[in-house]
Amino acid sequence: MNTKNSTRSRPRRLATAFALAAVLVAPVVVTTAVASAATTLTVAQALATQDGRTATVTGYVIGQPTSNTTVLRSGFTSDTAIAIADTAAETSTSRMLYVQVTAAYRSTFGLLTTPGLRGQRVTATGTLTAYFSHGGLKNPTAMTLGGGGGTPSPTQSPTPGPTQSPTPGPTPTSPGGDYDSTYYASAIGKTGPALRSSLHSIIKVHTKLSYDQVWEALRDTDQDPANTNNVILLYTGRSQSKTSNGGGVDDWNREHVWAKSHGDFGTATGPGTDVHHLRPTDVSVNSTRGNKDFDNGGSPVAEAPGCYTDADSWEPRNAVKGDVARMIMYMAIRYEGTDGWPNLEMNQSVNNGTAPYHGRMSVLLQWNQLDPPDAFEKRRNQRIYERWQGNRNPFVDHPEWATAIWG
Repeated sequence: MNTKNSTRSRPRRLATAFALAAVLVAPVVVTTAVASAATTLTVAQALATQDGRTATVTGYVIGQPTSNTTVLRSGFTSDTAIAIADTAAETSTSRMLYVQVTAAYRSTFGLLTTPGLRGQRVTATGTLTAYFSHGGLKNPTAMTLGGGGGTPSPTQSPTPGPTQSPTPGPTPTSPGGDYDSTYYASAIGKTGPALRSSLHSIIKVHTKLSYDQVWEALRDTDQDPANTNNVILLYTGRSQSKTSNGGGVDDWNREHVWAKSHGDFGTATGPGTDVHHLRPTDVSVNSTRGNKDFDNGGSPVAEAPGCYTDADSWEPRNAVKGDVARMIMYMAIRYEGTDGWPNLEMNQSVNNGTAPYHGRMSVLLQWNQLDPPDAFEKRRNQRIYERWQGNRNPFVDHPEWATAIWG
């Protein structure tokens, strides 16, 4: 029997607390100091000292890293990272340093925007630590063209805040962590269409993954905090071995929270492989959910306690209602129909079929408020930003932005 939109009282879950390994972004600081040749490292030296120290490194831009063994030399897909080496003709990724390009530097040092940067010599100052599970330099505080002279670009006023720590730290106390003055700088203070437009411009810049890469990404982003060999399945909450993925009845597979038929984008690189809305789920539970819209009501799902379904809608368990809502909201902002993909939107329907819409919007807005981001969801957002796509889900950092945009 369909009891859609009825009021049901079911126990709320107790949030699981665990330490969040959050990496805080160092502020971009203006300085007129010129990097000394005596203190500037080669790429080889930087690769040998991946210990969390701050250092300045010079090298030639080889291309855009997309995994620990792959560097694109053409057809660049994002502005979020560059690979540098001691020689411009280097071909081995083992002799390349992966440099994170944060939002402040992407207009000058992002290869999607500036493909002519390839082959040029650059100097970057930042933290020597793994990036894409590879020797890297993260959270740059200065990036310049050439061998280390000149004023860091871009010019930006100093911003107070914590500095990078090589060891895991606590969850940031402010809603947006330390990203309001950097990553979200152009969105702060805006509401309505202006906020929406700013957030789209910010999050659309990211590394695109292949559908095969999604398997490995989910093993990282959805790792069980109590057992590093397992992932947590979205709808059941079950902890399951990372290696038990596939098509078997009790395996886990890749669930498109924004149903891939809603816009007919499938599993091609783009919205079909965007990890911000892909989650590990039990194979048969995934099949039961199918491409249904989200709403309250329905009959209990035996294999997924706390979930409910009927002919045209799916209600997830209480513990992840907000997670689901914020993933749908992310997709609606990220994919605006400007880059060859459908213009995805939330609406009030639960019969969207292949149209590029997902509902029910009013219920999703309620879920966002009832189930605020917990430590697991925040860690997931951070890992996607740091290790996989280089972009964030703004509604995890700022749940209140949902109301500011959609009312």
